[in-house]
Amino acid sequence: MDTIRIRRLFISPGHNFFGHYGKEPGTNPLHEVEVIECYAGHGIGGDRFFDYREDYKGQITFFSQEVFEDVCRSLGAQSESAGVTRRNVITEGIDLNSLIGKRFAVQNVEFEGICECKPCSWMDNAIAPGAEAALHGRGGLRAKILTDGRLRAGR
Repeated sequence: MDTIRIRRLFISPGHNFFGHYGKEPGTNPLHEVEVIECYAGHGIGGDRFFDYREDYKGQITFFSQEVFEDVCRSLGAQSESAGVTRRNVITEGIDLNSLIGKRFAVQNVEFEGICECKPCSWMDNAIAPGAEAALHGRGGLRAKILTDGRLRAGR
């Protein structure tokens, strides 16, 4: 398996897009952090999806830096950070779709890849018009957290 490197980590206390279909996006801040606390079966401490629902498939989300750069390049977008996708973990060095249906570990924390984190129409606002279509099939990964632990950016 390829090595998964963590470029950046993000949490947000509330939803801006999730549950806002047909409405204006929310204004909850996105916080870039150096470390996140992962809690098995619960989610990430301080994040909007912590204890969202029992056995929730998106306790943590991953997104590829390489995909972000490719989409920005193809759309001529000037987005500074893959954080605009509002995924928790920005990775490098792995095809995230290859982890769907598999157990995997990052920095000694175990996860189960559940499904693609499908892009929505908000990506056209967050990145550039056409981003939702450009991200089809590569919108990131939703996963369950299987063991407690910490993830650190830059490793």
